[in-house]
Amino acid sequence: MSATPMKQFDPTPPPVVRKISQRSLIVGVVFGTIAIVCFFALPNGREEFFRAYLLGFMAWLGVALGSMAILMIRHLTGGGWGVVIRRILGAAMRTVPLLAALFIPVILGVHKLYLWAQPLENIQDKHLREHLKDITQTYLTTNGFILRAVFYFAIWNLLSFLLSHWSKRSDRTGARDNTDRFKAVSGPGLILYGFTVSFAAIDWVMSLDPSWTSTIFGLVVLIGQVLSAMCFAVVVERILFNYKPMSEMLTPDFVHDHGKWMLAFTMVWAYFNFSQWLIIWAGNLPTEITYYIRRLNGGWGYVGLIIVIFHFAIPFAILLSRPFKRNIRKLVWLATWLLLTRYVDLFWIIEPNFSKTLTVTLADIVVPIAIGGFWLAYFFHNLGALPLLPVYDPSAVEVLQPEHHHGGA
Repeated sequence: MSATPMKQFDPTPPPVVRKISQRSLIVGVVFGTIAIVCFFALPNGREEFFRAYLLGFMAWLGVALGSMAILMIRHLTGGGWGVVIRRILGAAMRTVPLLAALFIPVILGVHKLYLWAQPLENIQDKHLREHLKDITQTYLTTNGFILRAVFYFAIWNLLSFLLSHWSKRSDRTGARDNTDRFKAVSGPGLILYGFTVSFAAIDWVMSLDPSWTSTIFGLVVLIGQVLSAMCFAVVVERILFNYKPMSEMLTPDFVHDHGKWMLAFTMVWAYFNFSQWLIIWAGNLPTEITYYIRRLNGGWGYVGLIIVIFHFAIPFAILLSRPFKRNIRKLVWLATWLLLTRYVDLFWIIEPNFSKTLTVTLADIVVPIAIGGFWLAYFFHNLGALPLLPVYDPSAVEVLQPEHHHGGA
């Protein structure tokens, strides 16, 4: 592509990106300080901290990895819808190194979080103790847990590095067309993403209850990640829509595409969750139904009902509206709501492993916000480091063509 588009179109991120990064860092420091005080001051501070930390970590990890997955889907399929949010997705993807460092507290709290990491003599249930005796000698070991986590993050960082490296190299006149390279990485990358996320979900979440198994659980976590990522991209593009160049890039057609992706991911999320419930309930096996028995009693059933209504039923009905999906000012509110319900869904998955009755601690609020503050600070730092549009990439023509410049979303 010639240098002409660069003269007509300034892809430089607006100054507000740096300002949000600085404010997010302040939020992270303030809430992080509160979390540390809770850790040492409250009676059950350590246990509550590590539980909330795992919850917050999984929530923000989902946005980063989901963004990487959507970016790879876009490289395989093409389309202007992905060009306008490509750098948003890339900035989120490049937070994986930070998340690798943020995983260290999970390792430090492994004996507080996971039953299989504790002495078997402490477990009163004889059948569970015998089950753990076998599995802790083969798969669920502390060293294996750490080594597999290193492997997962190595794969994710490698994919992030390759996709980011070629994207950065395309930001100059006469740059090589890396479309084929992106496709060559994205195809196998999506497969690797699927496998690593599934096994990470087993290690980090499903093993909280080592007596329970589900063959579809990895897919439940995976689809939640891509839904979180698309909703997050919509929120960020709405913030940037008040400024150039996003106000020139984002058209109703592209917003409509993002809304359709949100609808598709919401339906698939519901399908996977219903499939898991139906298979387990129909099988009625003691090793499987404990998951739902625990989550339908002690007040947890109300949380489950909230998730069904506000994570699926209402968003599904709203997203059927074409005018709604084409209006970024309306779509952003639903995207924000879905991000909040994603947190509630993860809360419903993780917390009942530790409490039979519905309990919300201060740490459940403070710790995820603290992690989010640091993550958002790094995200917006990444977002401000590159142009908001890869103007020299051939696919950017779909955004830079004159007919795309007249419509506001």
